[in-house]
Amino acid sequence: MNKRKLLLVNPVNPLQNGLTINKSSRFPPIGLGIVAALTPQSWDVKLVDENWEPFSFVEADLVGITAFTASANRAYEIASVYRSKNIPVIMGGIHASLCPDEASKFVDSIVIGEAEDIWPKLIQDFEQNQLQSYYKGSWIDLKNMVPVRRDIFHPGYQFASVQTSRGCPMDCEFCSVTAFNGKRYRRRPINNVLDELQAIPQKMIFFVDDNIVGYGKNSRDQAVELFKSMVELKLNKLWFCQASINFADDEELLYWAGKAGCKMVFIGIESEEIDTLKEVNKKLNLIRGVKIYEQIFQKIQKAGIAVLGAFIFGMDSDDHSKLTKRAKYAVKSRIDVIQTTILTPLPGTRLFTKLEKNNRFLYHNFPKDWNHFDMTKVVFHPEKMNVDELRDQMRIINAKIHLWSTILRKALGTFLHTKDFSATMFALGSNINYRNVNKSLKYD
Repeated sequence: MNKRKLLLVNPVNPLQNGLTINKSSRFPPIGLGIVAALTPQSWDVKLVDENWEPFSFVEADLVGITAFTASANRAYEIASVYRSKNIPVIMGGIHASLCPDEASKFVDSIVIGEAEDIWPKLIQDFEQNQLQSYYKGSWIDLKNMVPVRRDIFHPGYQFASVQTSRGCPMDCEFCSVTAFNGKRYRRRPINNVLDELQAIPQKMIFFVDDNIVGYGKNSRDQAVELFKSMVELKLNKLWFCQASINFADDEELLYWAGKAGCKMVFIGIESEEIDTLKEVNKKLNLIRGVKIYEQIFQKIQKAGIAVLGAFIFGMDSDDHSKLTKRAKYAVKSRIDVIQTTILTPLPGTRLFTKLEKNNRFLYHNFPKDWNHFDMTKVVFHPEKMNVDELRDQMRIINAKIHLWSTILRKALGTFLHTKDFSATMFALGSNINYRNVNKSLKYD
């Protein structure tokens, strides 16, 4: 008996490659790896991954597509190829979950939210010719999270993606994580994470959690236990992660993170000014206070860990002088790697609702215009600048931030502050990646 064929597709916006330009900044689509693991062994599963090669038609009985907002239009385009051949297409992921009515016009069935508790039902329904239009998942207990099926991923990925938690209680105005994964912070059992790490062949790991250390003492203790266990098992992984500024609250946690192989942490700084942070509801940064940013960076670097600081430009309180000040701060600060993005209202966020209500979008032809929502373009009318002013200033700011002189000076600072060669190489490589991305950007 021939096995049914499930084709999974990871689409990339063809108009803006962004970080996919660089092999070292491509990361496996972990959500599709989970879907593959949930699929019965009676199926053959194949992945078409546009991080590596453009889509070309592959025979399938059923197609599953995920997409971020900027790649949604590409997902719909690929879906149309299969629907024209009467092959059913399922779409999930954050964009379809937050825009299910739109997505339903282009595919046969929508998976809303997390797939773990509904994918087996979906497969059963398909096998019985009873596929439903919508499947809504619940926020599962992560002890029920299946190990990611990694054999479907392209062998060129330098980093393996690992998830230890889901959810975020911070609910920043511009962020859709809370809408998708909920406000409650959920952790995977540590033994499950360790088993997965031991099975991964790659030496380099990206922990995809929005905040690997979580919030509160219980989450902190579990993070320390994870890091200690990684040391005890001598996993010898090099990794980077995402966290809030509470990553620096605890010297013991930092010590064990560094010992366990953490070489870089991504932190959403967003702004160095109180009024801007209030505007986007960046609670934790407000609580800690912008005056101690440098102390936070110093504590992290002392543990041998580089800091990737992310800044947002184009908030309503921003004017020409504030943007210039923010860029100068990023360059002069102890931050090792600088990420700049333009404020982007993504579906499901309070920011999107506010700007839509006030008719401030530059683009209205959805889904086609989702191509612009990749965090590098101005997509709405700013409050204190006109569109061209913001575009032009961002072009100038990014060019200055990514000068070779700045990149090399940052690398020297990373080595002096962390005294760690691997952390320095992580930071230097990331700055070079961002430089390459900036060279490819089209601002209008």
